[in-house]
Amino acid sequence: MRKSDISYLRAVKTSKRAGKCSLNLLERLPLEILMKILSFLDVSALYTLSQVNRLFYQLANDNVLWGKIHRAEHRRKKHLNCDCMQKVISRMEFEETPANFWKHVHFNSLIENDMKMSKSHLGVLNRHTGLPSRTQQVLRNLRVTWDLTVSDKSGHQSTIEPSWCRFCKTTVSLCWSGGGHLSDYKKISSLHLYGVRRVALKLPGLKKPVRRSLMRTLDMQAVAESAQVIGRDRLVELKLLQPGIIIGVWREMNSKATTLYFEQSSVAFVMITLHFHRLVERSTNENPLCLVEPISKPIFDDVDPEHGLHGYQLHVTLNDTVCDIMSENFSQLFCRRTEISDGMIRLTAISRTYPSQHTPLSGSVCLPWSCEALEGAVQSCCVLSVTLLDFCNGQFWCVGSAVALQLQETPVCYDYDGEHFLIHYRDSEGRVEIKLVKEQRRFVVVSLAVYVAVGKVNKHFSTHY
Repeated sequence: MRKSDISYLRAVKTSKRAGKCSLNLLERLPLEILMKILSFLDVSALYTLSQVNRLFYQLANDNVLWGKIHRAEHRRKKHLNCDCMQKVISRMEFEETPANFWKHVHFNSLIENDMKMSKSHLGVLNRHTGLPSRTQQVLRNLRVTWDLTVSDKSGHQSTIEPSWCRFCKTTVSLCWSGGGHLSDYKKISSLHLYGVRRVALKLPGLKKPVRRSLMRTLDMQAVAESAQVIGRDRLVELKLLQPGIIIGVWREMNSKATTLYFEQSSVAFVMITLHFHRLVERSTNENPLCLVEPISKPIFDDVDPEHGLHGYQLHVTLNDTVCDIMSENFSQLFCRRTEISDGMIRLTAISRTYPSQHTPLSGSVCLPWSCEALEGAVQSCCVLSVTLLDFCNGQFWCVGSAVALQLQETPVCYDYDGEHFLIHYRDSEGRVEIKLVKEQRRFVVVSLAVYVAVGKVNKHFSTHY
């Protein structure tokens, strides 16, 4: 070891001893003097001091101290959550103040104030998708991240942060991997997705205070048996648990044979795709499940016999979580009343009978993945994003999920000689069918149709089809 390294280690030890001595001296002071010293600290310093030990945690969370900080900040920034301040004052007149009350009030006020300032950016809409064009910027400005809480059958819970987060035009893909939290697929009982907002404090080396919003809950026991295998490579197998949620399971070698088999117990990663539709609200609201979608009422003097069956605009994207391989916009889609079949309304964007509408993909269809030191790409899988707007450019149906290419029986076709494939997506509100042909090592979309449930149309437009 060099002399410089030895000197550095001695200096570190000396600084640690000095720090411990300073803490010991502070702890010996009377509480009144300690509280007076703490009253000169700012919010970041108080929060940092509360992480030292139990005594400083109690002192740094004192309600009187934080009450003064919040009132001072309220006077300095007059727009800082005035409604919340009035509710707090009225409550203080009748109830005893609980522990950490004023600290939580102050942090919540800072978070809600940032939200109010960022809402103006959400008003700028993309003319093709009808979605806020600055969704990614607003999420970053609000310091929004996403956590996954894993619960096992014994009741133990573990919360993990995403390994990576990738934004595309209308979706964001999140991936959690590694560690013992996802080691045993069979023992996981539920998954909980939370949107996390962090308070803007200067806290190097410390986790900032957060507010978590439950976005989605998945009962693993209910979906494990019906999970659909959408693809595999030599290392992992992808299972679609629910639309937007896939789990990668390691493929292991059978010691008694030379072929691969699926253990279905060792988890490589969990990947979740979130559509931009109301993503900021869902990620920041304390109870997003209570949000109610507005109902579009028909125009009072509308005499159109096919109201709600025309004027649709569709934006479809296929991506590999990094870049788009297809991004197309279709306008003035319609369905005649006589074409309603099996409780579904068909909106045709690309027709097989019109070759001029056929659209080639700009890249290969694959879904890259990475887990700690390993990485790969599952062929014939990608992320599908569908945004369907009504005639008022309101979001009517929004979808974001991983999908797979399925090889189809080649029909009689005079325009293409290659293999035919199908991308199929379905949920309770509708389905999407994309037919492709692989021609000279590239894929061409030869048919694209969206089917919407009649019940959804009737509810949205107050019609009776």
